[in-house]
Amino acid sequence: MKYHCISADSHLEIRPDRYAKRVPEKFRDRAPKVITLEDGSLAVLQEGQPLERLISNISCGLPYEERRPFDPLPGENYENSPGTGSPKQRLREQDQDGVDAEVLFPGNVGPGFWRGIRNDEAYKSVVRAYNDWLAEEYCSFSPERLIGVGVIPITNIGDAVAELQHCKRIGLKAVAIDNFPAGNRQPTAADDPFWAAVVDLQMALTIHVEFGFPRRGRGQPAVAAPSFKYAKQTDPEHHVPDVIERFNKYGFRGSKQVVQMIWGGVFDRFPKLNIYVAEVQIGWVPNWLDQMDNEYGRQQYWAERVLGLPRLKRMPSEYGREYVHWGFNRNPIGVRIARQELGVDKVMWANDFPHLESDWPNSRRVLAENFAGVGEDEIWKMTVGNAVNYFHLADG
Repeated sequence: MKYHCISADSHLEIRPDRYAKRVPEKFRDRAPKVITLEDGSLAVLQEGQPLERLISNISCGLPYEERRPFDPLPGENYENSPGTGSPKQRLREQDQDGVDAEVLFPGNVGPGFWRGIRNDEAYKSVVRAYNDWLAEEYCSFSPERLIGVGVIPITNIGDAVAELQHCKRIGLKAVAIDNFPAGNRQPTAADDPFWAAVVDLQMALTIHVEFGFPRRGRGQPAVAAPSFKYAKQTDPEHHVPDVIERFNKYGFRGSKQVVQMIWGGVFDRFPKLNIYVAEVQIGWVPNWLDQMDNEYGRQQYWAERVLGLPRLKRMPSEYGREYVHWGFNRNPIGVRIARQELGVDKVMWANDFPHLESDWPNSRRVLAENFAGVGEDEIWKMTVGNAVNYFHLADG
């Protein structure tokens, strides 16, 4: 098809029992279950997690002052909310918004929530059930318009590579990671088979906001993990700063994972690898790149001597500009800054439907605000061309 507008970050807020029915019977009692509460509302019961209400998306389409996602009116519920229905309904919702296609990330009751399951085989069976349902029951209805993002399990490198390969086989064009592929919060050489497979399979690699977002119950570590495994271990009493955190101190959300990948040598070893960090806005990115170079120029020598952190082959901003793509919603100032200081070849607009940040079904108005005074060629890149290239879509 010929695209005129693509949302590079939307969500599937669907009942988990739609895909949980695909979980093998021996693990089904550990899969998420939908229950009805005394007040008639729906909630998800999941091993290792607090009870999670299925929040209504009724507020979509209302003026900001009238939105009421946590207090729906009588007769309004999850089942008749925007963004929760069939793929046929989703296409109607896209048409209402003037959007031709959406890149579809999981919803709030998704990967982080599932990790409350501590049996790895049971947990992986839920991941596989979701990916299969996404490809075979949902996106297959209109593959040009429903662009599903597969989930990679947080277990070990073998499982990560196997699920990546499976996502490719079933026709998904993209995957999201919520951890480094070998199962750590720091990049290591053990991740390399996954990065190599991403390049070989030509899969679009994504992070939605940052690792561990949204944070939920047992699905997240009890304490923050170190950002990097340094070659030289220092005595904690000397209070040597975590220099990776320092390099990223002017960054926002997913920039930390980018910094970890840069100093982990990922882009040096895999120069064809790219990554898309969704829903972070873009006005801060040029300043972060500038300040990352500034910090690196000041700190690289002692970091090498004390921590054993090798110096980079290029300036850090060069990696950030060449290998990273960014997602934004309503961000007119960010667009102006990016055009002047970053360029528009690696930024993608999104409507975040059906979440609270969404302006559905009025995205066309937001686009006009975002791109006031911007040339058609640049608008096309940010709303169509960059997404077509990154997600390997056929733009007829």
